[in-house]
Amino acid sequence: MMRVYKYPAASRWPSILQRPAQRAGNVQQTVATILDEVKTNGDKALQVYARKLDKWEGGKLEISAKEIQAAAKQLSPALRKAIKTAAANITRFHEAQQLRTEIIETQPGIRCWRKRVAIERVGLYIPGGSAPLFSTVLMLGIPARIAGCEEIILCTPPNADGTVHPAILFAAQCCGITRIFRIGGAQAIAAMAYGTKSVPRVFKIFGPGNQYVTAAKQQLQQVAAIDMPAGPSEVLVIADETANAAFVAADLLSQAEHGPDSQVVLVTTTEQLIGKVKEELAIQLQQLERRDITREALKQSRLVLVKTLDEAMALSNYYAPEHLILACDKATTFANKVKSAGSVFIGHYSPESVGDYASGTNHTLPTSGYAAMYSGVSVESFCKTISFQQLSRKGLEGIAGTVMTMAEGEGLQAHKEAVAIRLNR
Repeated sequence: MMRVYKYPAASRWPSILQRPAQRAGNVQQTVATILDEVKTNGDKALQVYARKLDKWEGGKLEISAKEIQAAAKQLSPALRKAIKTAAANITRFHEAQQLRTEIIETQPGIRCWRKRVAIERVGLYIPGGSAPLFSTVLMLGIPARIAGCEEIILCTPPNADGTVHPAILFAAQCCGITRIFRIGGAQAIAAMAYGTKSVPRVFKIFGPGNQYVTAAKQQLQQVAAIDMPAGPSEVLVIADETANAAFVAADLLSQAEHGPDSQVVLVTTTEQLIGKVKEELAIQLQQLERRDITREALKQSRLVLVKTLDEAMALSNYYAPEHLILACDKATTFANKVKSAGSVFIGHYSPESVGDYASGTNHTLPTSGYAAMYSGVSVESFCKTISFQQLSRKGLEGIAGTVMTMAEGEGLQAHKEAVAIRLNR
């Protein structure tokens, strides 16, 4: 089921940890055609793709306030309570990320500071289908609201009858999002990037999706900013002899069930654990409704035996996983050695699932190794930072010589004169 590698040399890590190949086919060209159609024909193109791709006969693209209000009644009290609890934790964690403006006097008479300003209009994409990700509504909508974005719009694919999963609508309501559109796929990304008669144009687009959605975001980066490059979900578990095989197997399966192209990796210092985890995987897999999808993901996943936890950590930092679970003794100590990971789960009682839903941290994270240079979504993701400076005459006099000398050295006479003229009048 999963490939086992025993004590591989570091030179073999690239081949062992290679991500599943994406079957691109003609995805890029197909997406380019969709983007051009939406740019040219706007709502008309969205209606065509609604019938062609979402199997919906089309109609009013924007979901009414009445539909949003009715969504809560379609959910069980337990689910409504769970969504509200998760929203409260996510809000608490993200409110602490607000930046305090601090004025720095770099030298007498020169005051400099940075101010975080919300991006005015942002677009959120929420996948639907077999696993409607209403939790992602909270993960994107809450920091957008805290940041102070003036307009937040949400696009999500409809069912064949034009309805949207009520949990998505209820979660949006919890975030204060009132403009929701039943548009899916690359056409939704195009609508938000270009704007149409119905859909406002936004400055930055957030949210996960399939390879068509990902390709659309990448192709439109010169039109609208995006949150980060995204790919299939992944987890890496570092475990030693203190790990519980059933816990580890459950963590691996929880990521593998996302999709057949997801990847899960176990790195352990204990050979006996590998056998126990394989046994648990076989047992627990049979209990899953999405076992066929999960089984496909496990085919391209890895069990790696290493000599020390330090080596395990080095391997993890090389892989730069979206999710990293430290199921080992002294996990807190090893957490300080993490250099590249989207989100870290410390100890035997910190399953990745809590981060996906309700601990408070954000689950919109870099995948495919991008955790080596990208961060997950935060309040800052919905802002831009502007720098300011203010000089008194004394401050300008104190730095004038430095500026004029440097300007002259670069051959930029007008730069020098912009300082000199103030000193001479």
